[in-house]
Amino acid sequence: MSRRSEAGLMAILGIVAFAAALLVSVVLHEGGHFVTARHYGLKASKFFVGFGPTIWSRQRGETEYGIKAIPAGGFVKIEGMTPLEEIDPEDEPRAFHNARARARLVVMSAGSFVHFVIAIVLIYAVLVTLGTKQVSESKIGSTSCVATTAKCSGPGPAAAAGMRPDDRIVSFDGVAVHTWKDFTRRVREHGAGPASLVVERDGRQLTLAPDLVEVRRNRVTGESGDDRVGALGVRPGLDTVHYNPIEAVPQTFKVIGSGFTGMYNTLTHRIGDVGKIFSNDRDPQGFISVVGAARIGGDVVSAPDSSVLDRIGQFLILVAAINLAVGIFNLLPLLPLDGGHIAVLGFEQARHGLRRLRGYRGPVQKVDFAKLLPATYATVVVLLGFSLLLLSADIFNPIRLNQ
Repeated sequence: MSRRSEAGLMAILGIVAFAAALLVSVVLHEGGHFVTARHYGLKASKFFVGFGPTIWSRQRGETEYGIKAIPAGGFVKIEGMTPLEEIDPEDEPRAFHNARARARLVVMSAGSFVHFVIAIVLIYAVLVTLGTKQVSESKIGSTSCVATTAKCSGPGPAAAAGMRPDDRIVSFDGVAVHTWKDFTRRVREHGAGPASLVVERDGRQLTLAPDLVEVRRNRVTGESGDDRVGALGVRPGLDTVHYNPIEAVPQTFKVIGSGFTGMYNTLTHRIGDVGKIFSNDRDPQGFISVVGAARIGGDVVSAPDSSVLDRIGQFLILVAAINLAVGIFNLLPLLPLDGGHIAVLGFEQARHGLRRLRGYRGPVQKVDFAKLLPATYATVVVLLGFSLLLLSADIFNPIRLNQ
C-alpha cells in the first residue's frame, strides 16, 4: 500500500472514529437527562439511539429502549416538558413542568454537565498518559524564506546557514537563549548582517553563522511595522510536556477555561467571519459543522510525520473540545435548547421572588409557553439555516489540517 493510500485509509478511520465518539457523547448526554429525570421521579417514556424508523426496541418497565435507523444522535422523551404537551392524566403529577424548580434545573443541566465531564476526563487522561504539545522555547520547528518585498524565495537565512528542524537554540551572539520571545527580540535588534548562533543537534553543539536580512516590522512585537529589524526565517517547534496526576488537575481546568474563552470569542468576535467561510480567508478557528469536525478528526489521525501516540492524543483532545463546545452551546438561553428551558425557569423563579416580596403567597405562576412558540420557531429556523450554511462550507470549502 502506498503512503498516500495509507494516509487516505487513516483519514477514513479517523472520520469514522470521530463520528462514533460523537454518537457516544450524544447518547451519554441524553443519558444524563434520563438518569436525573428518573432520580426525581419524572416519567421518561422513551430512550432511543438514533432517529427515523425503529430497528429494534424493548419495553422495560415504563420506558421503551431502542435503536433507530439513522445514527445521528439520540433522544429521551420526558413526559410533560411544557404545559402545551398533551399527556395521560395519570402522568400529570410526574410531568416535567410540574416538578420542583431544583429538579427541572438539574435535569436540564445534566446533558451539558455530561459533556463537561467527558471533556475533563479526556483532557486529564491525555495530560497524564500521553502528554500535550506546547510551543517550544528553544526547538526549531521549520525554516523558511524571508519576505523582504512582496514575496520571498530561496532557502532563507536559517536554512542557508545549516539550521534544521528539531535543532535547539543554545545561544545567539554569545548570549544564552532561554525563551523564544527573548530569541526573536535579539534577532530583531541585531538587524541585517552575519550573526553567531549555537544550536544543539543529536547531543552535540554546533556553531552556525547565519546572515540575517532586513525587514520592516515593529521592533517590539514583530508584527507589521516600519522599523528596520533583522529576520532569520525560523518558526518554533513543539515540545511534548507530561504531567503527573497532581499537576494535571490544574492544567486540565486551565485547558477547560481556555475552551470557554475560545467559545466566547467565536460566538462574539468571530461571528463576522461567517461571510468568509466560502473564501480562501476562512478562519480555521471559526465555525464548523459536524461534517467539518469529522474531517478534521480524519486529518488528525492521518497527520504526516506524527507518531501514533501524538495522533491519538490530538484526536482525544479534539473529541474533548467538541464536547466542551456542544456543552456550552447547549446552555445558550434560547429555546428549544436546554439553556432556553433553564432561562424560562430562572425567569419564573425571579418573578415569583419579586411577587413574594410584595406579599404574594400563592404557587409559582408558570410562563405561558404558547407566547414563546414564535421565538422558538424562529430560533429553530435560524439554527437550521446556519447549520446548513456551515455544512455547505465544510463540503465545498473545507478546513484542512494536512495541506
